[in-house]
Amino acid sequence: MGPSPRQVSDSELEVLKVLWEHGASTVREVLERAGPAGRDWAYTTAQTLLTRLQEKGFVASEKRGRAHVYSAVVSRDDLLGRSLQQLAERVCDGASLPLLLNLVNSSRFSPDELRAFRELLDRMDDEKEDA
Repeated sequence: MGPSPRQVSDSELEVLKVLWEHGASTVREVLERAGPAGRDWAYTTAQTLLTRLQEKGFVASEKRGRAHVYSAVVSRDDLLGRSLQQLAERVCDGASLPLLLNLVNSSRFSPDELRAFRELLDRMDDEKEDA
């Protein structure tokens, strides 16, 4: 599943979003691409964020010429799943259903989203019957 669950700060999440959207990037590219999101980081700040993410196991780097190129090693879905599991464990004693029901009850879904949700439930039923 990747690195062990650890907290990601809001700023680190902004960096991950850049890497998810644009792929492997240098520090300078992360700075340029994060700019439109309202971030006005110094080069050293972006480098520190990338280093922290690498230490936590969310980002990998490789040297290309004189620059280091960073890429996310965790997907958005993986991070979301881990974060939701941590929340369920912290708030609901590990039970996922209260979290899921709250999300569903407090959201409005488009017809396409409802269809996708029904398909997921049907697939889960089919898998359960096959097991």
